[in-house]
Amino acid sequence: MEKTSDPRIPVVSLRGITKTFPGCVVANEDVDLDLHAGEVHALLGENGAGKSTLMNILSGMVRPDRGELLFEGKRWNPRTPRQAIERGIGMVHQHFMLIPSHSVAENIALGLKGLPLFLPARKIEGRIREFSARYALDVDPNARVWQLSVGERQRVEIIKVLLRGARVLILDEPTSVLTPDEIDRFFCILGRMKNEGKAIVFITHKLGEVMEVADRITILRKGRVTAHMEASEIRRMGTAARHELAFRMVGREVFLSIGRDRVERGEPILSVKDLRVFGDRGRETVNGVSFSVHRGEVFGVVGVAGNGQRELVEAVTGLRPACGGCVSLHESAGTGTECAYIPEDRLHMGAVPDLTVTDNSILTTYRASPFSKGPFLNIPAIREWGASLASRFNIAASDLNAPARQLSGGNLQRLILARELSRNASLLVAEQPTHGLDVGSTEEIWKYLLDQRRSGAVLLVSGDLSEACELSDRIGVMFKGVMTIVEGPFTEEKSREIGLMMTGLR
Repeated sequence: MEKTSDPRIPVVSLRGITKTFPGCVVANEDVDLDLHAGEVHALLGENGAGKSTLMNILSGMVRPDRGELLFEGKRWNPRTPRQAIERGIGMVHQHFMLIPSHSVAENIALGLKGLPLFLPARKIEGRIREFSARYALDVDPNARVWQLSVGERQRVEIIKVLLRGARVLILDEPTSVLTPDEIDRFFCILGRMKNEGKAIVFITHKLGEVMEVADRITILRKGRVTAHMEASEIRRMGTAARHELAFRMVGREVFLSIGRDRVERGEPILSVKDLRVFGDRGRETVNGVSFSVHRGEVFGVVGVAGNGQRELVEAVTGLRPACGGCVSLHESAGTGTECAYIPEDRLHMGAVPDLTVTDNSILTTYRASPFSKGPFLNIPAIREWGASLASRFNIAASDLNAPARQLSGGNLQRLILARELSRNASLLVAEQPTHGLDVGSTEEIWKYLLDQRRSGAVLLVSGDLSEACELSDRIGVMFKGVMTIVEGPFTEEKSREIGLMMTGLR
């Protein structure tokens, strides 16, 4: 990669960036940021703090109201994403920009220069495999995107950006669905990118990762910069560093672990016996799995993306037929037999983005009383219900009649969780419930999950091993469609053992 002529000059500088959206929502206010070649710059903040808006401005997707951008010291005004890409700026978004019906190769070929007019995807397959091997990002060029897990789609996005020759890489929550071993390998990849002279923006909510890989840190709160810090300064603080970062992000003390009350394990609520499920590619991805989830427990399921967790959840929730075995949800006094479900794709499966916040709050109950009267909806009751949920679950929305897509990731997740918990189901299936959420939102979601454990049970599917160990009473480790159950409590040593099991090394 070609480096800047003067290493003291940032590759990109943002000066006084201000952006306000309709409804007087201030996303960024007078923000300054410098990105240097050969450096990892961590960008921290709560959901809704303005991180994504700032990066969308840098990548040409949003234009600022005020402020300026400098590229290698010269004024630059990207009006389109293509102009940013041509300058070597690539962004891997938290909500991926992929076409589900197209193959991996077809998605990567879109907009890529130098490809033939006919069969461009076939030409790119070899380069995809080359980059996959180089950066340990295992993907099948011929797989359809809709067949891939969230973790696999993330790998496609990273390869797409690298193949376009990005000089500045913006990575939004890149480790959120990786195992500890995969995260270690990913950090090696970041080190290689740094040595190649790339400027890397690392957006994450995992504070331990920030201290491990970042060179500099910028923290946003409510659209404004609250701190520019050298990572070495944070590391010198030792064990107090995470609490200091969390406090500057949220503005209050945040508990980075959570106390779990002792709850007596009761009768089975969910029983899964010899379950076999085929995946979208026609292969058996769940191979004879058996387990039970009891009242009073959180049963965690962990594994590297693509090892059958998604198909397992879809079979349990009735979204995918099983080819063998059975799933039984048992009657429980005081609750219904149905299960509540929080899907991993909150934007497209968990909500209808173009419907209002209030309408999304009744998606699974709109036919029940008091929300309907015969064939007609009871609009006053629905509005009252939506306002009640927003108040009880701290859903920050400027207008409950605005489309749900305008909510931040954390507030959208609270909305889905509020809707599902209010169904009073005996079992809550929570799939990646804190994916991409800040430390404050994660703390709240954890409390809600443990509250459900007191009254029923939780089947927790998480790509974050530390989260699974923090919340679970037992953990089922998935590898190549087979589950191995590990009993808690989960010490640091046992957590490392589970990480190895996830990769097939145990």
